[in-house]
Amino acid sequence: MMSTQSTPTASPDPRQGSPEALGVSTIDSTEIAKFNAMAEAWWDPHGDFKPLHQLGPTRIGFIRDVAARHFGRVAAGDAPLDGLSLCEIGCGGGLLTEPMRRLGAEVTGVDPSARNIGIARSHAETSGLKITYLQCAAEDMVERRESFDIVLAMEVVEHVANVDAFIASCAQLVNPGGLIFFSTLNRTAKAFALAIVGAEYIMRWLPRGTHDWRKFVKPSELAHPLRRAGLAIERMTGVTYNPLADRWSLSRDLDVNYMLVAKRI
Repeated sequence: MMSTQSTPTASPDPRQGSPEALGVSTIDSTEIAKFNAMAEAWWDPHGDFKPLHQLGPTRIGFIRDVAARHFGRVAAGDAPLDGLSLCEIGCGGGLLTEPMRRLGAEVTGVDPSARNIGIARSHAETSGLKITYLQCAAEDMVERRESFDIVLAMEVVEHVANVDAFIASCAQLVNPGGLIFFSTLNRTAKAFALAIVGAEYIMRWLPRGTHDWRKFVKPSELAHPLRRAGLAIERMTGVTYNPLADRWSLSRDLDVNYMLVAKRI
């Protein structure tokens, strides 16, 4: 979800992909303003964030199953993530943090938007869920020397000002042996046709201008900085929409939406 900004590979910052990249701000003020304008719709399953609500079961199931297997838990148990610390970077209104807390994790949600954090905190309180919410960016969490067993960066990397710096910061937050999950959009012609033309202009699932194809991130552009940061890629999977069944599912097709998991060795 995005606006018209430069591509991740345009005007390369010499600090990207290096330890110095951790000092680079990843906040894109245009993106923050855009999501501030939509913030009241976070928990409306038929509003601006309808696609995320529809994606929810697939994303949650994937995170639960991969994390449970990795940490030796039973995915079908009542609280398979019990005792694990989890941080979602770019948590928005809390659509993923709340399910993660219900799965047993000790959850921290991070977002640079004050409106998003306010809505997420209020909804968690109403739901009786104990979740820590912080208004800050990934690099701020690094400065605080925070670390977690699981880090989520779902549908956010395509909205940041500096992709490599963002990935480097997120990687620093992962405990040894821990996992990091990313989900984003691939920069392909197919993604332009489906995620922008189809989703924003024809189906009107999202407000026009939500995405900027130039900021979509190819799998290699996600994997390489993670490897430089000392993480090993564990799994990559596509996520595709079936219009006849009106549902999302995991797929081998990485051309549009995809998720990636990496482990800190």
